[in-house]
Amino acid sequence: MIHFDLPAITKELEELNHRTTEPTFYDDFERSKEIMQSIKKLQSKLDRYEKLKSQAEDLEVLNALGEEENDATIIGEIKEGIERLRKTVESFKLEILLNGEYDTNNAILTLHAGSGGTEAMDWCEMLLRMYTRWCEAKGYNVKIVDLLPGEVAGIKKVTFFVEGEYAYGYLKAEKGVHRLVRISPFDASGRRHTSFASLDVMPEITEDVHIDIRPEDLRVDTYRSSGAGGQHVNKTSSAVRITHLPTGIVVACQSERSQHQNKDTAMKMLMSKLIALKKQENKERIEDLKGEQLEITWGSQIRSYVFCPYTLVKDHRTGYEMGDVEAVMDGELDGFINSYLFENAQLNA
Repeated sequence: MIHFDLPAITKELEELNHRTTEPTFYDDFERSKEIMQSIKKLQSKLDRYEKLKSQAEDLEVLNALGEEENDATIIGEIKEGIERLRKTVESFKLEILLNGEYDTNNAILTLHAGSGGTEAMDWCEMLLRMYTRWCEAKGYNVKIVDLLPGEVAGIKKVTFFVEGEYAYGYLKAEKGVHRLVRISPFDASGRRHTSFASLDVMPEITEDVHIDIRPEDLRVDTYRSSGAGGQHVNKTSSAVRITHLPTGIVVACQSERSQHQNKDTAMKMLMSKLIALKKQENKERIEDLKGEQLEITWGSQIRSYVFCPYTLVKDHRTGYEMGDVEAVMDGELDGFINSYLFENAQLNA
């Protein structure tokens, strides 16, 4: 059940704002930082609520005006307004549910091509386009930091940052194996192929979290960039790959212009990965962690995208499905994401 306690939120915000006026407020920097972040989140919720309330009141006024003047042309405008309001309310309801520790953070996504050869690498590139389109519609910024192209076509692996409020909260619903069924454009016989790609999603952790990573546990390799990037690409070995030996976690960055910048970004990714993994496995020591092993093949998929012999996209966790596969590939993912998040919230309630 979704519950928005307006009086409680208002009271908590007032109390936190009052604490910022205390003379000793900034003596404890970390604590003051946490309070300011809490104020920002609560104020954002109140602002969203007031905006929704204002939109609903405007529609009521418009409806009354249409009835008073018996103007049928206003009906279409009211219907459009109601649909916009419905979508905004659904988004707001989700954000109330997204109260996890890192849900408001940016997200780091990694796509891996699975079994299926060139077909799977093409599928990996199609998924990158799909998520990029979804992010654009949300107003999120996408930044590719590492890309390994396929030998013939597509992408073997790509890592990209998604920057925007609640990026991780939404996109964590997409973590898993995605299955494609279609007539392969790479098969001269026109046969139907099944391909797989996996998506890993973790939050970008920007807080000052102390985590002990020993230099001897890291292997740092440099290489030439392989993706798009103008004249600088392939001229110098500026790309950086870091392997955390105890867990087997590998991160890489080639998007920046200098080796130093790429290493900094890669270390940020490694820190986020280790902290998320530590939290997930509930371990005290980094040495006790193990990198996640997930087979990218049949039977492990969270969603299937069928282009032939019929068109259907179905989420196997929730049962949510859409027949317009092209719309999904153009970024219409909200139905799938929302269904998963609502269902997951009910299970954990």
